[in-house]
Amino acid sequence: MKKRGFQVDFAAHMAECEANYFRISKLMPDLAVRDHRIFGVRMPDGSSARVDIRVIERCRYTTTVSVVQEGLLDWVKAHEMTVRIYHDAEVTEVIACQKGRHFKARYEYPNKKMYHEDEKIQLNRFLGEWLTNCLSAGHSLEEIVLA
Repeated sequence: MKKRGFQVDFAAHMAECEANYFRISKLMPDLAVRDHRIFGVRMPDGSSARVDIRVIERCRYTTTVSVVQEGLLDWVKAHEMTVRIYHDAEVTEVIACQKGRHFKARYEYPNKKMYHEDEKIQLNRFLGEWLTNCLSAGHSLEEIVLA
């Protein structure tokens, strides 16, 4: 009998991508007309990181954004993901992370790039955790002007 390897739970993965669509929509509700948003996120130690969401490309049914977090530690490189937002399906998908791009749904392990078998799923789950933290610990960096 042949051993079955890792199996993708497609329903769970799509549920995560749907949840991420709504999370990013809450962080940037005016995404249809706004190209850029910067906000702070408080860390448990009291420090603050900066998150920058920037539109890279707009198409009829999709928007591609760069999500960058910087300022955690001076010696740590800023974390960056490129996320494609599918408005018609109301899902998001990580299409790039740091230097990696075009992730497969499943990898044989080991592989040349040493990706996990479920690398794509882990990236989208991490995006969900990241966005959830932004929603719960985020704060505006925009100046409020009272007229």
